[in-house]
Amino acid sequence: MKLFRTKKGIFLQHDSAVYQLEQQWDEIVNRDGLYNYLSGLIKIATKFNGGDWQHDLLPPIANQEVWAAGVTYLQSRDARVEESQTSGGSDLYNRVYDAERPELFFKSTPQRVVGHLQEVSIRKDSGWNVPEPELTLFINTDGNIQGYTVGNDMSSRSIEGENALYLPQAKTYDKSAAIGPCLAVMAEPISNETIISIVIKRNQQTVYTDKTPLSRMKRSLEELAGFLFRELTFPNGVYLMTGTCLVPPNDFTLQPLDVVEISIDGIGTLINTIAYNK
Repeated sequence: MKLFRTKKGIFLQHDSAVYQLEQQWDEIVNRDGLYNYLSGLIKIATKFNGGDWQHDLLPPIANQEVWAAGVTYLQSRDARVEESQTSGGSDLYNRVYDAERPELFFKSTPQRVVGHLQEVSIRKDSGWNVPEPELTLFINTDGNIQGYTVGNDMSSRSIEGENALYLPQAKTYDKSAAIGPCLAVMAEPISNETIISIVIKRNQQTVYTDKTPLSRMKRSLEELAGFLFRELTFPNGVYLMTGTCLVPPNDFTLQPLDVVEISIDGIGTLINTIAYNK
């Protein structure tokens, strides 16, 4: 089942049927047993037959924070080590990859998040910028994973590589986080063989593409969620981006009007255009 948030309201898609829900987003998603709850709603809801319900999609978020995990894949570790060689911080990433405690950081407030077909930004004070395609978890207030979405963790590699202490500036700014197009709610946990893929287009031509199975992640999803909830509470639940191993080559940087397409099996495709910052 897939939940969509639009300017017309909340829609639930199950197989080929679509239902418009009356409840507010936070009321719907922040609960245990979300799949069973939605299955019950389908039994009493009326099918939507009002036309193009997917027009003007909003990000599937209301009052949730967005957090992120780093260095959860070997390729991500290697990229971070390489970019930080001159700053003397490369050993940090080797250590955190092998440590018991994962790297977790705050990514975005909900008002800074954008959705499917909306613009993401690159920093004007950074010369090396990349998207990071990531499976993103929705975790309810009790710390239980209830759904999944596609995430784009925009990153300024030149700033992070200059000094590891600059991570918040490299990661957190307006329109630096995109999630969507939906919140996928599954009867069983997402498969470890799920494929995450990315395509970056410039002037309608593909300039970078790659894919990876979720099984290449070193840490489990439950482990990441558990560390996030150790000393934090989230009254409306929280989104957690789980890291990436799809890293463009070092000579690549995003440019205004580039189009980033991130797909995850069973969830969908998140498409964002790089904003033209004046």
